[in-house]
Amino acid sequence: MNAPVSHSATLRAVDFGDAAEVARVERFVAENGGSVFQRPLWLSAIAEGTGNPAHGIVVERGTTSGWLPLTLVHSPLFGRALVSSGFGVGGGMLVLRARDVELLAQAASELAGRLCVPSIELRDAVAPDAWDTIAGKHANFARDLAEDDDAQLLAIPRKARAEVRKGLANDLNITVGNSEQDRAWHYAVYSESVHNLGTPVFPRSLFDAVLDRFGDDADILTVRHGGTPTASVLSLYHNGTVMPFWGGGTFAARRLRANERMYYELMLHARRRGCTRFDFGRSKTGSGPSSFKKNWGFELEPLVYRSWSAPGSEARNIDPTDAGYSAKIELWKRLPLSLANRIGPAIARGLG
Repeated sequence: MNAPVSHSATLRAVDFGDAAEVARVERFVAENGGSVFQRPLWLSAIAEGTGNPAHGIVVERGTTSGWLPLTLVHSPLFGRALVSSGFGVGGGMLVLRARDVELLAQAASELAGRLCVPSIELRDAVAPDAWDTIAGKHANFARDLAEDDDAQLLAIPRKARAEVRKGLANDLNITVGNSEQDRAWHYAVYSESVHNLGTPVFPRSLFDAVLDRFGDDADILTVRHGGTPTASVLSLYHNGTVMPFWGGGTFAARRLRANERMYYELMLHARRRGCTRFDFGRSKTGSGPSSFKKNWGFELEPLVYRSWSAPGSEARNIDPTDAGYSAKIELWKRLPLSLANRIGPAIARGLG
Protein backbone atom coordinates (compact mmCIF):
# COMPACT_ATOMS: atom_id res chain seq x y z
CA MET A 1 0.00 0.00 0.00
CA ASN A 2 1.42 3.38 -1.01
CA ALA A 3 -1.53 5.66 -1.60
CA PRO A 4 -1.17 9.46 -1.60
CA VAL A 5 -4.09 10.95 0.32
CA SER A 6 -3.53 14.63 -0.30
CA HIS A 7 -0.77 16.95 -1.44
CA SER A 8 0.69 16.85 2.07
CA ALA A 9 -0.09 13.36 3.45
CA THR A 10 0.84 9.84 2.39
CA LEU A 11 -0.30 6.54 3.88
CA ARG A 12 2.07 3.61 3.73
CA ALA A 13 2.31 0.07 5.07
CA VAL A 14 5.33 -0.48 7.28
CA ASP A 15 7.89 -3.05 6.19
CA PHE A 16 8.80 -4.94 9.37
CA GLY A 17 11.78 -6.43 7.58
CA ASP A 18 13.34 -2.98 7.14
CA ALA A 19 15.33 -2.28 10.31
CA ALA A 20 15.74 1.42 9.54
CA GLU A 21 12.01 1.87 8.98
CA VAL A 22 11.13 -0.02 12.17
CA ALA A 23 13.60 2.18 14.07
CA ARG A 24 11.87 5.32 12.75
CA VAL A 25 8.50 4.11 14.01
CA GLU A 26 10.05 3.13 17.36
CA ARG A 27 11.38 6.69 17.70
CA PHE A 28 7.96 8.11 16.82
CA VAL A 29 6.33 6.02 19.55
CA ALA A 30 8.98 6.97 22.12
CA GLU A 31 8.98 10.69 21.29
CA ASN A 32 5.19 10.95 21.43
CA GLY A 33 4.44 9.04 24.61
CA GLY A 34 3.17 5.87 22.96
CA SER A 35 2.48 2.71 24.95
CA VAL A 36 4.54 -0.46 24.95
CA PHE A 37 1.81 -2.09 22.85
CA GLN A 38 2.26 0.50 20.12
CA ARG A 39 5.91 -0.40 19.66
CA PRO A 40 6.79 -2.34 16.50
CA LEU A 41 8.91 -4.45 18.84
CA TRP A 42 5.72 -5.73 20.51
CA LEU A 43 4.09 -6.64 17.21
CA SER A 44 7.25 -8.43 16.06
CA ALA A 45 7.44 -10.42 19.29
CA ILE A 46 3.79 -11.41 18.95
CA ALA A 47 4.35 -12.50 15.35
CA GLU A 48 7.37 -14.59 16.31
CA GLY A 49 5.74 -16.12 19.37
CA THR A 50 2.26 -16.88 18.02
CA GLY A 51 2.48 -16.85 14.21
CA ASN A 52 -0.03 -13.96 13.97
CA PRO A 53 1.39 -11.54 11.36
CA ALA A 54 2.35 -7.95 12.19
CA HIS A 55 0.94 -5.08 10.14
CA GLY A 56 1.20 -1.35 10.54
CA ILE A 57 0.19 1.83 8.74
CA VAL A 58 1.94 5.20 8.94
CA VAL A 59 0.85 8.66 7.89
CA GLU A 60 3.74 10.73 6.61
CA ARG A 61 4.09 14.43 5.91
CA GLY A 62 7.79 14.52 5.28
CA THR A 63 8.18 12.69 8.58
CA THR A 64 5.90 10.29 10.43
CA SER A 65 2.81 12.01 11.82
CA GLY A 66 0.59 9.03 12.58
CA TRP A 67 0.89 5.30 13.26
CA LEU A 68 -1.51 2.40 13.65
CA PRO A 69 -0.02 -0.95 14.81
CA LEU A 70 -2.05 -4.03 13.90
CA THR A 71 -1.86 -7.77 14.49
CA LEU A 72 -3.75 -10.13 12.21
CA VAL A 73 -5.22 -12.62 14.67
CA HIS A 74 -6.70 -15.71 13.06
CA SER A 75 -8.37 -18.76 14.56
CA PRO A 76 -10.67 -21.51 13.28
CA LEU A 77 -12.60 -21.18 16.56
CA PHE A 78 -12.79 -17.40 16.99
CA GLY A 79 -12.44 -16.09 13.45
CA ARG A 80 -10.17 -13.35 12.13
CA ALA A 81 -9.59 -9.79 13.27
CA LEU A 82 -7.09 -6.98 12.96
CA VAL A 83 -6.23 -6.07 16.55
CA SER A 84 -4.36 -3.06 17.89
CA SER A 85 -2.55 -4.45 19.54
CA GLY A 86 -2.63 -8.22 19.52
CA PHE A 87 -2.21 -9.91 22.93
CA GLY A 88 -1.92 -6.49 24.57
CA VAL A 89 -4.30 -4.41 26.66
CA GLY A 90 -3.60 -1.19 24.77
CA GLY A 91 -2.60 0.03 21.36
CA GLY A 92 -4.62 1.91 18.82
CA MET A 93 -3.72 4.99 16.82
CA LEU A 94 -0.93 7.37 17.74
CA VAL A 95 -1.47 10.63 15.82
CA LEU A 96 -0.17 14.17 15.88
CA ARG A 97 -3.14 15.56 13.95
CA ALA A 98 -6.80 14.77 14.61
CA ARG A 99 -7.54 14.50 10.88
CA ASP A 100 -5.15 11.55 10.63
CA VAL A 101 -7.60 9.43 12.63
CA GLU A 102 -9.96 9.22 9.65
CA LEU A 103 -7.09 8.53 7.26
CA LEU A 104 -5.75 5.65 9.33
CA ALA A 105 -9.24 4.25 9.90
CA GLN A 106 -9.98 4.25 6.18
CA ALA A 107 -6.65 2.60 5.40
CA ALA A 108 -7.22 -0.03 8.10
CA SER A 109 -10.68 -0.94 6.77
CA GLU A 110 -9.24 -1.22 3.26
CA LEU A 111 -6.49 -3.50 4.59
CA ALA A 112 -9.12 -5.60 6.35
CA GLY A 113 -10.94 -6.02 3.06
CA ARG A 114 -7.81 -7.17 1.25
CA LEU A 115 -7.03 -9.65 4.03
CA CYS A 116 -10.64 -10.92 4.22
CA VAL A 117 -10.90 -9.80 7.83
CA PRO A 118 -14.42 -8.91 9.01
CA SER A 119 -13.51 -6.68 11.97
CA ILE A 120 -10.95 -4.36 13.53
CA GLU A 121 -10.43 -3.99 17.30
CA LEU A 122 -8.67 -0.95 18.77
CA ARG A 123 -7.73 -1.18 22.44
CA ASP A 124 -7.96 2.57 22.76
CA ALA A 125 -10.65 5.23 22.54
CA VAL A 126 -9.25 7.09 19.51
CA ALA A 127 -11.31 6.25 16.41
CA PRO A 128 -13.83 7.86 14.04
CA ASP A 129 -17.23 8.66 15.57
CA ALA A 130 -18.89 6.06 13.35
CA TRP A 131 -16.93 3.20 14.89
CA ASP A 132 -18.53 1.19 17.69
CA THR A 133 -17.66 2.04 21.30
CA ILE A 134 -16.97 -0.64 23.92
CA ALA A 135 -17.12 0.82 27.43
CA GLY A 136 -17.77 -0.36 30.97
CA LYS A 137 -16.17 -3.79 30.54
CA HIS A 138 -12.57 -3.18 31.56
CA ALA A 139 -10.61 -0.89 33.83
CA ASN A 140 -6.92 -0.21 34.35
CA PHE A 141 -5.12 0.24 37.67
CA ALA A 142 -1.91 2.27 38.04
CA ARG A 143 -0.22 4.49 40.62
CA ASP A 144 3.17 5.97 41.46
CA LEU A 145 5.73 3.97 43.40
CA ALA A 146 6.75 5.14 46.87
CA GLU A 147 10.16 6.59 47.66
CA ASP A 148 11.56 3.64 49.65
CA ASP A 149 10.78 0.10 50.83
CA ASP A 150 9.10 1.09 54.09
CA ALA A 151 7.00 3.76 52.41
CA GLN A 152 5.97 1.26 49.74
CA LEU A 153 4.66 -1.14 52.37
CA LEU A 154 2.81 1.64 54.20
CA ALA A 155 1.27 2.81 50.91
CA ILE A 156 -0.66 -0.47 50.74
CA PRO A 157 -4.01 -0.25 52.58
CA ARG A 158 -4.17 -1.94 55.99
CA LYS A 159 -5.94 -5.21 55.10
CA ALA A 160 -3.81 -5.87 52.02
CA ARG A 161 -0.69 -4.81 53.94
CA ALA A 162 -1.43 -7.44 56.58
CA GLU A 163 -1.46 -10.09 53.84
CA VAL A 164 1.87 -8.84 52.50
CA ARG A 165 3.36 -9.04 55.99
CA LYS A 166 2.24 -12.67 56.23
CA GLY A 167 4.02 -13.33 52.94
CA LEU A 168 7.14 -11.60 54.25
CA ALA A 169 7.07 -13.80 57.35
CA ASN A 170 6.98 -17.01 55.33
CA ASP A 171 10.10 -18.80 54.14
CA LEU A 172 9.94 -17.64 50.53
CA ASN A 173 12.78 -17.06 48.08
CA ILE A 174 12.67 -14.37 45.40
CA THR A 175 14.42 -14.74 42.04
CA VAL A 176 14.49 -12.21 39.18
CA GLY A 177 15.88 -12.98 35.73
CA ASN A 178 15.17 -14.26 32.24
CA SER A 179 17.25 -17.45 32.14
CA GLU A 180 15.96 -20.80 30.97
CA GLN A 181 15.27 -21.73 34.60
CA ASP A 182 13.30 -18.51 35.18
CA ARG A 183 11.26 -19.21 32.06
CA ALA A 184 10.54 -22.81 33.01
CA TRP A 185 9.42 -21.79 36.50
CA HIS A 186 7.19 -19.07 35.10
CA TYR A 187 5.52 -21.27 32.51
CA ALA A 188 4.85 -24.04 35.03
CA VAL A 189 3.18 -21.62 37.45
CA TYR A 190 1.36 -19.57 34.83
CA SER A 191 -0.04 -22.58 32.98
CA GLU A 192 -1.38 -24.07 36.22
CA SER A 193 -2.87 -20.71 37.22
CA VAL A 194 -4.83 -20.12 34.01
CA HIS A 195 -5.92 -23.76 33.90
CA ASN A 196 -7.47 -23.29 37.34
CA LEU A 197 -9.39 -20.34 35.88
CA GLY A 198 -10.64 -22.44 32.98
CA THR A 199 -8.75 -20.74 30.16
CA PRO A 200 -6.15 -22.14 27.71
CA VAL A 201 -2.54 -21.17 28.26
CA PHE A 202 -0.59 -19.16 25.70
CA PRO A 203 2.30 -20.95 23.97
CA ARG A 204 5.58 -20.67 25.79
CA SER A 205 7.06 -19.39 22.52
CA LEU A 206 5.11 -16.15 23.12
CA PHE A 207 6.83 -15.51 26.45
CA ASP A 208 10.22 -16.49 25.02
CA ALA A 209 9.81 -14.11 22.08
CA VAL A 210 8.87 -11.19 24.33
CA LEU A 211 11.79 -11.84 26.68
CA ASP A 212 14.27 -12.32 23.83
CA ARG A 213 13.23 -9.23 21.90
CA PHE A 214 12.70 -6.88 24.84
CA GLY A 215 15.98 -7.73 26.55
CA ASP A 216 16.40 -5.55 29.66
CA ASP A 217 12.85 -4.21 29.20
CA ALA A 218 11.30 -7.49 30.40
CA ASP A 219 12.02 -9.99 33.15
CA ILE A 220 10.50 -12.69 35.37
CA LEU A 221 10.12 -12.52 39.15
CA THR A 222 9.43 -15.88 40.81
CA VAL A 223 8.54 -16.70 44.40
CA ARG A 224 9.64 -20.16 45.60
CA HIS A 225 8.88 -22.16 48.72
CA GLY A 226 11.20 -25.04 49.53
CA GLY A 227 12.63 -24.75 46.03
CA THR A 228 9.22 -25.08 44.38
CA PRO A 229 7.90 -22.09 42.40
CA THR A 230 4.52 -20.96 43.75
CA ALA A 231 4.03 -17.55 42.10
CA SER A 232 5.64 -15.96 39.07
CA VAL A 233 5.14 -12.90 36.88
CA LEU A 234 6.59 -11.72 33.57
CA SER A 235 6.82 -7.92 33.61
CA LEU A 236 7.39 -5.26 30.98
CA TYR A 237 9.25 -1.99 31.55
CA HIS A 238 8.38 1.07 29.50
CA ASN A 239 8.94 4.78 30.02
CA GLY A 240 9.64 4.49 33.75
CA THR A 241 6.70 2.18 34.40
CA VAL A 242 6.68 -1.49 35.36
CA MET A 243 3.77 -3.61 34.13
CA PRO A 244 3.28 -7.08 35.64
CA PHE A 245 1.69 -8.60 32.57
CA TRP A 246 1.56 -12.41 32.68
CA GLY A 247 1.47 -13.68 36.24
CA GLY A 248 -0.18 -16.22 38.48
CA GLY A 249 0.15 -18.59 41.38
CA THR A 250 -0.40 -22.22 42.27
CA PHE A 251 -2.94 -23.44 44.82
CA ALA A 252 -0.21 -23.23 47.45
CA ALA A 253 0.30 -19.54 46.75
CA ARG A 254 -2.86 -18.53 48.61
CA ARG A 255 -1.81 -20.24 51.85
CA LEU A 256 1.72 -18.83 51.59
CA ARG A 257 0.56 -15.35 50.50
CA ALA A 258 3.00 -15.78 47.63
CA ASN A 259 1.07 -13.56 45.21
CA GLU A 260 1.03 -10.70 47.72
CA ARG A 261 4.75 -11.14 48.32
CA MET A 262 5.37 -11.28 44.58
CA TYR A 263 3.74 -7.95 43.77
CA TYR A 264 5.33 -6.18 46.72
CA GLU A 265 8.78 -7.49 45.77
CA LEU A 266 8.16 -6.40 42.17
CA MET A 267 7.41 -2.86 43.36
CA LEU A 268 10.72 -2.79 45.22
CA HIS A 269 12.63 -4.31 42.30
CA ALA A 270 11.10 -1.88 39.80
CA ARG A 271 11.98 1.17 41.90
CA ARG A 272 15.56 -0.04 42.29
CA ARG A 273 15.92 -0.26 38.53
CA GLY A 274 14.63 3.30 38.11
CA CYS A 275 10.87 2.97 37.69
CA THR A 276 8.55 5.53 39.23
CA ARG A 277 5.16 4.00 38.40
CA PHE A 278 3.46 0.62 38.82
CA ASP A 279 0.84 -0.34 36.24
CA PHE A 280 -1.20 -3.21 37.66
CA GLY A 281 -2.84 -3.65 34.27
CA ARG A 282 -6.33 -4.33 33.01
CA SER A 283 -9.08 -6.32 34.73
CA LYS A 284 -12.72 -7.01 34.01
CA THR A 285 -14.95 -4.55 35.84
CA GLY A 286 -16.42 -6.17 38.93
CA SER A 287 -14.11 -9.20 38.76
CA GLY A 288 -12.01 -10.75 41.52
CA PRO A 289 -8.74 -9.37 40.09
CA SER A 290 -10.34 -5.91 39.94
CA SER A 291 -11.25 -6.11 43.64
CA PHE A 292 -7.74 -7.38 44.48
CA LYS A 293 -6.16 -4.34 42.85
CA LYS A 294 -8.55 -1.90 44.50
CA ASN A 295 -7.73 -3.49 47.86
CA TRP A 296 -4.10 -2.57 47.18
CA GLY A 297 -5.10 1.10 46.90
CA PHE A 298 -5.22 1.38 43.12
CA GLU A 299 -7.93 3.58 41.64
CA LEU A 300 -10.12 2.21 38.85
CA GLU A 301 -9.54 3.91 35.48
CA PRO A 302 -12.32 2.92 33.02
CA LEU A 303 -11.10 1.82 29.60
CA VAL A 304 -12.84 2.55 26.33
CA TYR A 305 -12.18 0.45 23.23
CA ARG A 306 -13.39 0.94 19.66
CA SER A 307 -14.24 -1.48 16.87
CA TRP A 308 -15.28 -1.62 13.23
CA SER A 309 -17.05 -4.41 11.37
CA ALA A 310 -17.49 -4.85 7.65
CA PRO A 311 -21.09 -4.52 6.39
CA GLY A 312 -23.02 -7.68 7.20
CA SER A 313 -20.35 -8.91 9.64
CA GLU A 314 -20.10 -9.03 13.40
CA ALA A 315 -17.10 -8.57 15.66
CA ARG A 316 -15.73 -11.76 17.21
CA ASN A 317 -16.58 -12.58 20.81
CA ILE A 318 -13.64 -13.71 22.97
CA ASP A 319 -15.03 -12.51 26.31
CA PRO A 320 -14.53 -15.44 28.74
CA THR A 321 -17.28 -14.09 31.02
CA ASP A 322 -19.88 -14.40 28.30
CA ALA A 323 -22.60 -16.87 29.28
CA GLY A 324 -21.94 -18.92 26.15
CA TYR A 325 -18.48 -19.84 27.42
CA SER A 326 -19.38 -20.88 30.99
CA ALA A 327 -19.83 -24.60 30.21
CA LYS A 328 -16.61 -24.69 28.19
CA ILE A 329 -14.69 -23.06 31.05
CA GLU A 330 -15.93 -25.61 33.55
CA LEU A 331 -15.02 -28.43 31.18
CA TRP A 332 -11.53 -27.00 30.67
CA LYS A 333 -10.93 -26.86 34.41
CA ARG A 334 -11.57 -30.60 34.60
CA LEU A 335 -8.99 -31.49 31.96
CA PRO A 336 -5.71 -32.89 33.29
CA LEU A 337 -3.13 -30.09 33.36
CA SER A 338 -0.76 -32.03 31.10
CA LEU A 339 -3.46 -32.37 28.44
CA ALA A 340 -4.55 -28.74 28.78
CA ASN A 341 -0.95 -27.62 28.31
CA ARG A 342 -0.64 -29.67 25.11
CA ILE A 343 -3.77 -28.42 23.38
CA GLY A 344 -4.23 -25.03 25.03
CA PRO A 345 -1.55 -23.08 23.11
CA ALA A 346 -3.13 -23.97 19.75
CA ILE A 347 -6.39 -22.44 20.97
CA ALA A 348 -4.88 -19.45 22.78
CA ARG A 349 -2.92 -18.36 19.69
CA GLY A 350 -6.25 -17.30 18.21
CA LEU A 351 -7.43 -15.19 21.14
CA GLY A 352 -5.11 -12.22 20.74
